[in-house]
Amino acid sequence: SQGGTTMDINRRHALVRSAALLVSAWGNSRVAVAAGSKAGAGLDTSPLIYLSPLVSDGRESRCHAEIWFVHHDGEIFVVTWTEKWRAEAMRRGFHRAKIWVGDFGPWKQANEAYRSAPSHEIEGRFETDAAVHSTLLAEFASKYETQWGAWDRQVRDGLVNGAWVMLRYQIVS
Repeated sequence: SQGGTTMDINRRHALVRSAALLVSAWGNSRVAVAAGSKAGAGLDTSPLIYLSPLVSDGRESRCHAEIWFVHHDGEIFVVTWTEKWRAEAMRRGFHRAKIWVGDFGPWKQANEAYRSAPSHEIEGRFETDAAVHSTLLAEFASKYETQWGAWDRQVRDGLVNGAWVMLRYQIVS
């Protein structure tokens, strides 16, 4: 979600609308509990993580982004366009990244508020197994029920034709 494209804005608006529906359906107390939970539990409740690849000396890259993700069997899965820095970093051998768990709005407008969220260092690889893609895309569709329909075909086709990749991360610290 770099570059401030219209697609990013539409996704952000869809997420905000969905969050508002959740608040009205479940009440403010449930949202407060989710917001105060530890990172591990937050991975099961947060709609977003903020991710920055780590460069060779362990520093965060200049690339940060708020992104959709799925937490499955203790691992974190992300789908992204092939040309995005998080995918390019992986191709260049920068397999480590740092994540912050929570939703603070678009990272450029969040004034680094996400840095107060629970964080983890993660290590990733490309996930290329079509069966894993199918399983995880179903989880994305379930998690982002109101937004995923606009993305499903593009992501599925992109994983087949190489326009998209799936990144698979394990928490290392």
